[in-house]
Amino acid sequence: MPLLKTFDHLLFGISDLDRGVAWVGKHMGVRAVVGGVHPGRGTRNALVSLGGPHYLEIIAPDPAQKAAGRPSYPVEGLTEPRIITFAVRTNDIFATAASLREAGVLAIGPTDGSRRTPSGELLRWRTLQLESGFRSDNIDPIPFFIEWASDSTHPSKNAPSGGVIEELRLEHPRADELAAAFWGMGLEAKVTQADHARIIAVVQTLKGRIELA
Repeated sequence: MPLLKTFDHLLFGISDLDRGVAWVGKHMGVRAVVGGVHPGRGTRNALVSLGGPHYLEIIAPDPAQKAAGRPSYPVEGLTEPRIITFAVRTNDIFATAASLREAGVLAIGPTDGSRRTPSGELLRWRTLQLESGFRSDNIDPIPFFIEWASDSTHPSKNAPSGGVIEELRLEHPRADELAAAFWGMGLEAKVTQADHARIIAVVQTLKGRIELA
């Protein structure tokens, strides 16, 4: 399955949510809507739709959860936003887990997750984390899988439009190995050789075509 069709959302990490929202407003011409907080995970987010069932999640530390320890994602040191990883959607996460394990992929979960929106709606999901030997510079090009609960509104439905994603590709020092890892997960990814790991999304926005990386 081509990566562009099956990915769910991009995690756009930054150390301060307001700064991330301002960056998106300046470069994409849209005001991201606050999504909510992730209890016990030390983060909060704001969202913009990327067309269809895709969205951009600006994710940053939640100051109200400092007592919970460090955020679950490496966002504290990011003064400028960057894509740190992404999610791939599935309609049956237990079947996905079984298929991946049969293929020799180490899958952790499924794990339940939830957050409450500012309007009071409870969103629920399950995620499946994969073992990754490709993490570099706080970027993990190996995605996690997500299945949204049937009674939860997908975030792309309520988020303001930030444009339409046209391309999703990766760069990595071990490009061939990373492409093979995606193939083993049943995903087709465009991966090119580079000195550093990057996840790159090309988006047609109100301000023109831009690259998020």
